[in-house]
Amino acid sequence: MMAAARMPALFIGHGSPMNTLERNGFTDAWRSLGRTLPRPRALLVVSAHWYFGATAVTAMSRPRTIHDFYGFPQALFDFDYPAPGAPDVAQEIAELVKPEWIGLDRDQWGLDHGTWSVLAHLYPQADVPVVQLSINALRPLEYHVDLAARLAALRDSGVAILASGNVVHNLRAVQWNQPNAAFDWAERFDDAVISQLADAPGDILKVREHPDYARAVPTPDHFVPLLYLAGLAAAEDARPEPIVRGYSMGAISMTCHALGANLPVDTDAEDAATLPRDVPADQTNI
Repeated sequence: MMAAARMPALFIGHGSPMNTLERNGFTDAWRSLGRTLPRPRALLVVSAHWYFGATAVTAMSRPRTIHDFYGFPQALFDFDYPAPGAPDVAQEIAELVKPEWIGLDRDQWGLDHGTWSVLAHLYPQADVPVVQLSINALRPLEYHVDLAARLAALRDSGVAILASGNVVHNLRAVQWNQPNAAFDWAERFDDAVISQLADAPGDILKVREHPDYARAVPTPDHFVPLLYLAGLAAAEDARPEPIVRGYSMGAISMTCHALGANLPVDTDAEDAATLPRDVPADQTNI
């Protein structure tokens, strides 16, 4: 019997919840990516928006769509992503990471917009089972890199892993009237993360020494998902690659990274599998 193909792992810079409904350079890239990826038996998603004081995984058969924001158009609140859950996969995860503890959440959380704003484009039919892993806000950053390494075996059992956040995410510094801008410090830090992932992903936390770290990462919630991709890469002695680059409102990086996605390199620009490495500024529309 042939061994199952190893499923990919992704980090997606998700940006505004409005990306759920909008067609722009980023969402077009996510749609193209979804057409190239192998179909997993389930998805494990680490979203910046389930950030609380415990490590848990959703274990309900029908996770609800959580609208965890305010001030957006009604169409966004009406959006539903009815993907099934995967209680069996949640149990596998809890067993896999022992002696670390992961709680099974059977009725509290669901799928937040860090998950469904991306999956609306990657898997628009909502037909792939999804479980979400919380970010434990009480544990140090090293914990998340180590936990990711424990999760690496999932990829050999048909489970793809998606981390959803933003490398640079400073809402206090956003320029609402400059949707396509990027501050120089945001670009510098984004570049530093790319270099670190290429050189030694297991040492990703060295980027805390970068002079722009405090401004790029004023709070850890959107940065921590990246640590899961880095931990997975380190566990396999592999190197992620940036697959989409771009910025929003000066202080948000939309950069996306892939591990083991086997994306085409030289394809015709009109091919559905082509992913833009740099999204033109006039396509962001965020």
